Amino acid sequence: MLAREIMRTDVATVGPDDDVSDALGRLAKAEFNGFPVVDDDDHVVGIVTQTDLVGLFQTRDRTLWIPIGFPPFMETLTYAVDVSWKDLDLGVDLLKNAGKPISEVMTTDVVTVAPNDDLDHVIDLLSADDPDINRVPVVEDGRLVGIIARQDVLRALRDERRAN
Repeated sequence: MLAREIMRTDVATVGPDDDVSDALGRLAKAEFNGFPVVDDDDHVVGIVTQTDLVGLFQTRDRTLWIPIGFPPFMETLTYAVDVSWKDLDLGVDLLKNAGKPISEVMTTDVVTVAPNDDLDHVIDLLSADDPDINRVPVVEDGRLVGIIARQDVLRALRDERRAN
């Protein structure tokens, strides 16, 4: 079985200049969790995942360091106070990152396969620990022609077993 036999050809993509907020909005409505990033000629230039996008908006632990002096203020002690800034963090992170282009957050070292690669090669890639990927773009002459997700491989294996 070849990659071309199990790939999906209707691939949702984003461009490198698309805003993070637009991609995140599209991803929230999608049934998958990542987009290949393609240029105007459909060349794959990156991939952006839910983890990449949501990671921009994760709240961070913030510690407020307060110098406190005691009369006669000759010495100060510094106390660390853990302040819950979660809502403020999320708002600040949203404002700071929403307008960023995808090119600033995408992974550029994209694992791809060719349409004539065999299923064993695709399985090797999707089951590897590093990088841990859920989908692999199918590229021919540098251009995106399809995508294979782990579930596509499982479905193909199931169908092949049922046929036998």
